[in-house]
Amino acid sequence: MQAAPATRTKRHAGRQGRRDRPGRPGARRTRIALAAGLLTAVLALSGCGGAGDDDSAKSAGRRAAAPAQQDGAGSGAGGAEKGAGGSAAAKKPNPSAAAHVIRTASLSVEVKSAPEAAAAARVTAEAAGGLVADEKTEQVDATRASSHVVLRVPQGEYDSVLRELSGTGKLLSRTSTAKDVTDQVVDVDSRIASQRTSVARVRKLMDRADELSDVVSLEGELSNRQAALESMLAEQASLKDRTTMATITLNLSEPEPRAKAVADDEDGPGFLDALSGGWHVFVTVIKWLAMALGAAAPFLAVAAVVVVLWQRLARRGGKAGPEGE
Repeated sequence: MQAAPATRTKRHAGRQGRRDRPGRPGARRTRIALAAGLLTAVLALSGCGGAGDDDSAKSAGRRAAAPAQQDGAGSGAGGAEKGAGGSAAAKKPNPSAAAHVIRTASLSVEVKSAPEAAAAARVTAEAAGGLVADEKTEQVDATRASSHVVLRVPQGEYDSVLRELSGTGKLLSRTSTAKDVTDQVVDVDSRIASQRTSVARVRKLMDRADELSDVVSLEGELSNRQAALESMLAEQASLKDRTTMATITLNLSEPEPRAKAVADDEDGPGFLDALSGGWHVFVTVIKWLAMALGAAAPFLAVAAVVVVLWQRLARRGGKAGPEGE
């Protein structure tokens, strides 16, 4: 009799346990619904995030593409400008670089005294910080002299010295030139830097060379490169001298003696011209007569003696005739 309650208790417990198991259809449907809702929410959020990322990526792409398009347009415009004005760009130096210009001038001036004007030009050049590179003065004839002077003056004083020399007398001719050698100076400086690096590299190789043949070969190469470097340095020094100091060549001459003014053919000779001409003819005739008289003087003297003797003989013959009768 006591076993029956125990059996009922076990059955109740079994039903209660089956009621609480997770495998029941109601609980499973609830979990599935919750999972579906969570999955939908996650997908929706991820979709919004993806769309936002796509929009951000597209916006970033457009922002990156805009400068590229501007650069492309700028490059195209630059290419067009280079194509249109390539020659002008090649001739114009870099504005940021200092200009290097060789300036020369030549003057021909007529002065009263060439030696004095040459001395004054020398003083002018030295006062401006320059010097006389060459000077030559020579006598043209008995009354005239000429001078050839080459002056070197600083570029900053070039214009003022040129104006002062032009006003020393009557200006006959003036020429001036300015040659821009900025590109040449930059090129020489660049080649010198590269050549110095090359010489240093060869010296390092010589220090590490072990074989005698390598040393001899490197010495020959070093000698060639040093010679090329010295030539470039000489060219650099020449450019520096010519761009620092301007050259002025001054030719001084004295005027020729003034000749007598000759009247125009249309006006005809004047009274003074006729008087001068007549006097010249008279003097010439007197000279010729004097010359003729001088030449005939011996003959006239002999003739005079003969005439005198003839007259005396004639007189004596006349006197003897009457006495005889």
